[in-house]
Amino acid sequence: MSPSRVVTGLILVVFLGSLAGCAGATGGTATSAADSPTGASAVAWKEGQGTPPPELARVNDLLADLAQRMKPGLVHVRVGRPAPAKDDSGERQPEPRRASGSGFVIDARGIVVTNAHVVEDATSVQVRLSDGRRFPGTVIGKDTRVDLALLKIDGASNLMALPLGDSNRLRVGELVLALGHPFGLEQTVSFGIVSRKGAPLAIAAPGFDFIQTDAAVNPGNSGGPLVNMAGEVVGVNSMAARNGSIGFAIPANLVKMLVPQLVAKGRVEWGWLGVGIAEVGEEDLERLKLREARGVLVRSVMPGEPAEKGGVRPNDVIVALDGVALDGPRDLQRVVSTTPVGKRVRIVLVRDGQETEVEVTIGLYKEPAREPAPGR
Repeated sequence: MSPSRVVTGLILVVFLGSLAGCAGATGGTATSAADSPTGASAVAWKEGQGTPPPELARVNDLLADLAQRMKPGLVHVRVGRPAPAKDDSGERQPEPRRASGSGFVIDARGIVVTNAHVVEDATSVQVRLSDGRRFPGTVIGKDTRVDLALLKIDGASNLMALPLGDSNRLRVGELVLALGHPFGLEQTVSFGIVSRKGAPLAIAAPGFDFIQTDAAVNPGNSGGPLVNMAGEVVGVNSMAARNGSIGFAIPANLVKMLVPQLVAKGRVEWGWLGVGIAEVGEEDLERLKLREARGVLVRSVMPGEPAEKGGVRPNDVIVALDGVALDGPRDLQRVVSTTPVGKRVRIVLVRDGQETEVEVTIGLYKEPAREPAPGR
């Protein structure tokens, strides 16, 4: 039986049996007293036994052992950033800014995964290992669309790489651990479940979905691993709600897809069509002469971009790309993003009620220029 099934079964036993047993444990053993030096009434307390019910003790041991096994692969990433500009009065040069986050080793030769926002604008990177050793790090690849970055640390030996699991096999309700360095603290662990799969977020612009968890993800956890009960990394913790009660992680399978490009090129080359898109609604059926509300409605076509060059027009409804059926906008985003730049693809679309085909050469997505940071 797999560790995850064992843990889940044990937790059910605990709630159905152990808690009932604990409810009846009103008695205690001997109490201890601390005599007041002034002769006043003694303060008494019950001495704890430190022995949970056997089923719960086994669950505790499984979780504690798993966390301990993962920690050698966890790292603390410390980043230096440029100092803000002097203020109007300022004769004193402001000190450089510092930030920190988490990461984990995926290759024992010194390759570390973290979030792109952790190393954004970094002028220096330091990686601290679980045994306290510190090494300078170099950003060798970064993608801000998915918020993923790779670091290289040189000179480190005896590194433990954490295995990447199959995030597609995750189930809602499955137990997970989130490891990291929140608020600059050293190696913390939080426990929860997979709350949702396929959580669409604005940051997942190429159409990929994140893993939602209720395991606490706080500032500084960014870049740390989300681990299943088999001891596999199934996600990279990336962001959380303000109170940390809802966290989101980049799926491990997406990480596997992007790492080769980040290592080879330092960036991810996303495919690009150059269209504004929307879902097909019931209100569009009559106007566009459609039989069903399926596919992707083209709202606009950007001048000079691949879609326009290939003959795609506003109010076209794209229903397939290179043989892949498209039910909605995120399907198109995902397929186009992962299609090699320069590849010529066949797009099936419905125009004025008639199905037709056009050929388009996939272009290269260009990241919009960022606004300068305040004070710079």
